[in-house]
Amino acid sequence: MRIGIDLGGTKIEGVVLDPGGTELARERVPTPAGNYRATLQAVTGLVAKLEAGAGNECCVGIGMPGSFSRASGSGRVKNANSVCLNGQPMQQDLEALLERPLRFANDADCFALSEATDGAAAGARVVFGVIVGTGTGGGIVVDGRLVSGPNGITGEWGHNPLPWPHADELPGPACYCGLHGCIETWLSGPGLSNDFYQATGDTLEAVEIARRARIGDAASREAVARHADRMARALASIINIVDPDVIVLGGGVSNIESLYTGVPSLWARYVFSDRVDTQLVRARHGDSSGVRGAAWLWPRGCADVNPYRHTGRQGQ
Repeated sequence: MRIGIDLGGTKIEGVVLDPGGTELARERVPTPAGNYRATLQAVTGLVAKLEAGAGNECCVGIGMPGSFSRASGSGRVKNANSVCLNGQPMQQDLEALLERPLRFANDADCFALSEATDGAAAGARVVFGVIVGTGTGGGIVVDGRLVSGPNGITGEWGHNPLPWPHADELPGPACYCGLHGCIETWLSGPGLSNDFYQATGDTLEAVEIARRARIGDAASREAVARHADRMARALASIINIVDPDVIVLGGGVSNIESLYTGVPSLWARYVFSDRVDTQLVRARHGDSSGVRGAAWLWPRGCADVNPYRHTGRQGQ
């Protein structure tokens, strides 16, 4: 069996999966705000509770915000919006506490792995998983395995500029990364809300804009149409580089139903091909994909992965 842990900004969720992917148990605890040591204790306590319920020691995978910096020399966390994690040797510390090797991946990577393993893209060879919510992230899975590069940022499409920008889209909204016009500033939920505000002067959440668009509100329909065109351009650039069989959408913005017909109808103009066979689909596991993907960081048949179990050694 395997445990997946999804380390979020407000909650830490854990799940136990059997070898076939059936969920056996699920628990969640609040994330200790701004407290690194308390966060480590919360994770280890959650693992202990899940293992007690499972009656067996499990493989543990952890989905985390940000990634590990190779430049630090000791695998310290970088780019996490839970800022208390940044600069900390989280893998080393958690492996020592749990007395076993662990596997880690960015939360968007875990989402992509979940959907490629037994979700909406199961059986597809090349999968691009996209989370579009309060932020915008992505992950790439090929032949059932996550693709990971030397910088730990594979799939970070949200911090590329919006492709083929229109004159009124330049220089684009300011991004927290220090640049302007990043895809995230346009396609995230706050990005859609900001676009609506710029066009109308009214402040609405993305979910309300989508609801009003469904019932025929003209301003909301125009905002959703602009959003679909921007997503088509952004995903076309991914298709031109990665050429995935399936693109899976997750996060709050993925609930806009019109995207699944509107975006593919638009992206052919931007894809360098005579036809586009890539499928755009909604995530099967929804909000559970991140924690399930963390569990799937360990392959099937992950028994006896703890080299410390029989020796009494502590994790290094």
